[in-house]
Amino acid sequence: MKMLLKSLSQGSCLLNLDAQTMPEVIEAAVDFLVQSGRVAESQRQMVIDGLLEREKLVPTAIGHACAVPHYYDDQISESAMVFIRLKRGVNMGAPDGIATRYIFLLLGSTDQTSQHLDTLSLIARMMSDNVFHFEVTYASNVDDVREAMERHIKRNVLSKPPKPREVSEGLKTPWRPFAGLMADIRRRLPSYRQDFIDGLRTKSIASIVFMYFACVAPAVTFGGLMGQETGGMIGPGEMLLSTAVCGILYALFAGGPLIILGGIGPLLIFTIILYQLCRDYELGNQFLGVYGWVGIWTSLLTVLLAVTNASNLMRYFTRFTDEIFSVLMSIIFIYKAIEGVVATFDQADTAAGSNEKALLALVIAVGTFYIAMTLAGFRRSKYLVAWMREFLADFGPSIALGAMVGAAWWLGDATTLDTLEVSSTGEASPSGWLVDLWSVPWGVKIAAIGPAILATVLVFLSQNITSRLVNSPQNKLEKGDSYHLDLAVVGALIGLCSLFGWPWMVAATVRSLAHIRALSDIEEVVKPNGQTQERIIHVHENRVTGLVIHVLIGATLLALPLLELVPMAALYGIFLYMGFVSLRGIQFIERMGLWLTDSALYPVNHYTRRVPIRTIHLFTLVQFVCLVVLCIINVFPSQPVRILFPIFVVLLVPVRAILGRFFDRDQLAFLDADEAPDEEELHWV
Repeated sequence: MKMLLKSLSQGSCLLNLDAQTMPEVIEAAVDFLVQSGRVAESQRQMVIDGLLEREKLVPTAIGHACAVPHYYDDQISESAMVFIRLKRGVNMGAPDGIATRYIFLLLGSTDQTSQHLDTLSLIARMMSDNVFHFEVTYASNVDDVREAMERHIKRNVLSKPPKPREVSEGLKTPWRPFAGLMADIRRRLPSYRQDFIDGLRTKSIASIVFMYFACVAPAVTFGGLMGQETGGMIGPGEMLLSTAVCGILYALFAGGPLIILGGIGPLLIFTIILYQLCRDYELGNQFLGVYGWVGIWTSLLTVLLAVTNASNLMRYFTRFTDEIFSVLMSIIFIYKAIEGVVATFDQADTAAGSNEKALLALVIAVGTFYIAMTLAGFRRSKYLVAWMREFLADFGPSIALGAMVGAAWWLGDATTLDTLEVSSTGEASPSGWLVDLWSVPWGVKIAAIGPAILATVLVFLSQNITSRLVNSPQNKLEKGDSYHLDLAVVGALIGLCSLFGWPWMVAATVRSLAHIRALSDIEEVVKPNGQTQERIIHVHENRVTGLVIHVLIGATLLALPLLELVPMAALYGIFLYMGFVSLRGIQFIERMGLWLTDSALYPVNHYTRRVPIRTIHLFTLVQFVCLVVLCIINVFPSQPVRILFPIFVVLLVPVRAILGRFFDRDQLAFLDADEAPDEEELHWV
């Protein structure tokens, strides 16, 4: 559009040209460009021949009385356009049979082809506008043509209001108690039987294999850290058992079975701080009892929030908050993977030994990541037949893991690489025994409400933000959301875990999004500017994958020595894969990429067309600053500060509200839209 308006402002317009054929039109237009100094005299014949050769291949009369002859060559240094209105219409073979009278002739270098594709689509849109057609027919000079074009833009694009935010049915329930729970049950119950039937497919097998290791690895990692920091009272064994039991019950009774429960960093920090407080107050031996009471209060408060429909508050969360939280969770996975690989080099330096072990770990981690990413994109390949490409794409992460585990044991031996350490520390009461809650002093039982409130905020945010991301319109889920029911189930599971001294489980963002992607049918969309983007066309919503994944995790407790054969380096590669794949399609990441992109090559979408570039960059900068603050909180050396993480997440909502004072509200609505406008693709292509 900028090129069209710029060319018209320079007088690139021939009105009422008396020509009968396309060669006559081309020759007159090129002569006009030569005379106005936009095409060199030495290039005149080359341009004419190029345009005529292009016209012989496929006539450029596109209908609506319009033709768009164009030619691209690297010898043309600057793009040029000339608008021509013929004195009378000429039959040039347009597909709609209408005589051609309006011609947009385009010239440019070969690297401007994708930019001109957008210009061609805009021309087609303008010429299908009857009002613009009428105005340009009776334009008496170039200014009239330019003004007609500007009026078309304002009428069809710039004045188009942003799409109002649509609140999902699950967040519009009345505020009376139990209204949300009952609505979720009525919405999801009719699909309950179908959820099991829909899970009986090959794609489910690929998802189960991949997600099993994607869930076991963080469970063991968090369990190991928790065991070290709690004196072995809660260790890897308890973490695995809690993950399995909670995951099975959630898959059976929750409304949204695609969400994967697991241990998360903020809850790990909370548990460690609670243990340190118990030691400071000489309650170290009664930690599990104190932990149990905090968990019971957290469970009651969480269920109370579900009963009172508190999840309705999520309607005030927007893409602004969701993207920051999602990127943060992905960064944590990527950071943990890199940290694990770097630790192997630190160990080698400390031991003053060879770096062979560290280098092998690096090769295994990078190899796993590379193979998984390559195979995941294999569905776009031209090789093999369709079902083979789909199979390799679905099983890509599993194949990568298996291949690199085999390579690790072929290149090394049992003592070369660090492997999963899943054996329990053994100092806690055997898993499955009830915690002695009544030995805790009454004052402590009541005081446990304080930390329980903070834990409840953390559980509420983690569960509901993950639910928002999973139920995002771009995932095209069809069976409805269930915020209140899912929150109630998680609250009940926290109470169960507290009785047995197990770690609490809550929605794990990255694992849940990886589960969604593993169950998705994906297509690649080519945008008008030539860029490609993956788009989910369908997700196989089911309960089978979540159920079987956690059954296998439970079975892991019966075969721990076999799991200890898996090198941690291979799992670091899976962590990297999950982290990077979760960043795909996040608009915040795409807008950050604009900081390093040539402005002439910016993508063409609903916000770049309607929002000034400076405003886009400023909005992205605000999100980036918020992300940096949350990252600093997560790595802050003072754990009491780190436990305030949920408070900082909540503060993102007022930050987003304050932006309305400094940004144009319509522009902000386009930038923060939950989804691209429905008509966007048809409107521009």
